Amino acid sequence: MKHVAVYVTGSIAAYKAVELVRALQKKGLTVRVAETKAATKLVGPVTFASLTKHSVLVDLWDKSAEGHVPHIELADWADLAVVVPATANVIAKMANGIADDAVTAALLATSAPIAIIPAMNSHMWGNPATQRNINVLKQDGRLLMEPATGYLAEGYQGKGRLPAVSAIANFVETVLIADDDQLSKRKVVVTLGGTREPLDPVRFLGNRSSGKMGVAIVRAALNAGATVTIIAGSVQVQLPQSPHCQIIKVTTTEEMATAVNQELNDADVLVMAAAVADFKLASPAQQKIKKAAGRSNYQLTLVPTIDILKSAGQRKRPGQLVVGFAAETNDLIANAQKKLANKNADVIVANDVGGLHGAFGSEDNRVTILQPNQDPDKWPLMSKKAVGKRLVDLIAQLLRKEN
Repeated sequence: MKHVAVYVTGSIAAYKAVELVRALQKKGLTVRVAETKAATKLVGPVTFASLTKHSVLVDLWDKSAEGHVPHIELADWADLAVVVPATANVIAKMANGIADDAVTAALLATSAPIAIIPAMNSHMWGNPATQRNINVLKQDGRLLMEPATGYLAEGYQGKGRLPAVSAIANFVETVLIADDDQLSKRKVVVTLGGTREPLDPVRFLGNRSSGKMGVAIVRAALNAGATVTIIAGSVQVQLPQSPHCQIIKVTTTEEMATAVNQELNDADVLVMAAAVADFKLASPAQQKIKKAAGRSNYQLTLVPTIDILKSAGQRKRPGQLVVGFAAETNDLIANAQKKLANKNADVIVANDVGGLHGAFGSEDNRVTILQPNQDPDKWPLMSKKAVGKRLVDLIAQLLRKEN
């Protein structure tokens, strides 16, 4: 069982650390807590001690059992240290190696990875001194989860709010917990969501893709030890945050093609889970298209968009895998087989998106896996999380064969 030391500092968001401790425990982690004296003014040590069944480190001069030095013992115990919420003051101390209390002394003595989750006023976050300190910590190899934008304690909106507890817990999980290392040292590029093609400055051609399937694949790849680049179109779900995950946001098919072309250079795997627009308007209107009195119809001239999957399949190098999705409303296997042949893909994941129970937006998916010179492999109805895990296992297996 992995050990997580949670270091709570004097931000008003300290109360959320209570929820985080419980969330981490539900993920099967053993948690212990240390607090700055400022943090104890907001949440008392008894609260954390009750949850963790461990004493809470507060004073650098606390007595210890069996002669241990408390802050060193905690530093050596942890597999991961999480500073949450991290104030500008503690961030500054960490960046400059100051160890003048139990929390900063323990962090300075920690050889395990350290994740920093800042929370502070937006002006403090944007201050050049804070940003310098953040850059120093990144250079030192510390893991940073960017603060969220939203309402602050001061009553106005800005960047500096502590991210959602669930997002922090997932961040910790991706750093610490891996199902295995089958994709260790591998770069996986995943496209997800839907692309949008403009009709005029306010309207677009789009689709119903939520991004859920792509996110499930990303999480499975991270848990397998991969470094992941997400190329995200329009999504309806929260994208994973991890120090091992880069996010590139795009809108149009052309923008996605440019990003894929760049990231494919050093990728081991490309998974095209995005619902890419097949057509775009030949000449988008420069002004909003308005209704005209007496006019009963309007004609739009559509032209094909760039075929990202085919382009990737043509330029892939030996040992590099290209996985595509075939979202069909009819003749699923026949259409997917054509796509497998025409795109030069290694795997096509075929799923039926037609009817009331199509895959778009749902929590479950039923897919069929197609590979060259093999019979279609029909998987049963599963959660998208389970599909993602099983697909990543297949990718790892194929990579081992290639290399």
